[in-house]
Order: sequence, then C-alpha cells, then structure tokens
Amino acid sequence: MSRPVLVVGGAGYIGAHVCKALAAAGRLPVVLDDLSSGRRDFVKWGPFRQAPISDRDAVAELLAEYGIATVIDLAASIEVAQSVRDPLAFYANNLAAKIPFLAALHAAGVAHLVLSSTAAVYGEPEIVPIPESHALRPGNPYGNSKLAYERMVADFAAAGGPGFMALRFFNAAGADPAAAIGEAHEPESHLIA
Repeated sequence: MSRPVLVVGGAGYIGAHVCKALAAAGRLPVVLDDLSSGRRDFVKWGPFRQAPISDRDAVAELLAEYGIATVIDLAASIEVAQSVRDPLAFYANNLAAKIPFLAALHAAGVAHLVLSSTAAVYGEPEIVPIPESHALRPGNPYGNSKLAYERMVADFAAAGGPGFMALRFFNAAGADPAAAIGEAHEPESHLIA
C-alpha cells in the first residue's frame, strides 16, 4: 500500500465510503472518529482510533505513527435545525475543535488537507446549477460555521499550513453497491435518505 491517509470522521456515512475508495486505490485509510454520529462497524479498511478531532495528542500520535502527509477532515455537526437551536454547539464542534487539530497538522508537516464543507455556504442560490464562484451567503449557523472553517483553513494555509481543498457537498445519498455500508442516520433529516 502507498502512503496512509488520515480520515477524520471516517466512521460516518461519507467517511466510510471515502475509506473504501482509498483502500480500493491502494491507500491505507487511518480513521480518527469520536463515534458521536459515526458507527464503529463502518470502519473496515484500516486502523481506527476513537478520539475527538480536538484531541491534539491523538491526532499527533496517528500522524507520527503512520507517517501521514495527507488528511481528509469529514468531522462535523450537520443538522441545520439543530444549528438554529444551538448555534454555539455548532461553532464549538465545526470551528473551535479544529484549532488543536490544525496545530497538530502543522507541527507534523502535513502537506495536504481535504476538508468537508457544504453547499449551505451559498445560501439561497441566485443561479442553478450553482457555480463555485457564487456569492457566499449562508442562511443558518451550520452554513456559517462551515464557511468560517473554510476561511480559517485558508488563513492557516497562507501562513504555512497545508495546502487544502474544500468540498462543498450537497445532500449525499445512496449506499455502497456491495451493501457493505450505507446511510444509517437517526433521526433521518436529509431530503433524500
């Protein structure tokens, strides 16, 4: 196998599919997940460490142990309605918890970071399909927290942090064609389950 990739949130719906794809491509997915919404049984393609993304020591240990230079961050709170009821929890998890994580990446010399963002950063679209250049006007705390994280990572990259790419997902739906993993979200809140 070629170099390992740290997948934070790798026990979640999208994370498990990312890990399967990495393994199929000959990469070793190393999963860090606190299992607050992920499932341990979704971790099938590489080593697992249960810890929150804010645990700088756990992140640093995995980076060093596996010689990781590429990280995919899929960890986040995602329920829009919950973000409206408790915005501070979303800023705590989607932004503040990422500061020690980013510090660990910098200290380890990680070169590449792929982060999970959301199409919610665009708010109500003026153009459909939405181009990446569309104005950024999130309409809820969830979208605001994700856009704030994108901006924090951009500032961090400009100051010597890893190069990065932000993936602005819409609703991801479906399951692994082999039925090994799929949506297991309770309660279901997505438009397409």
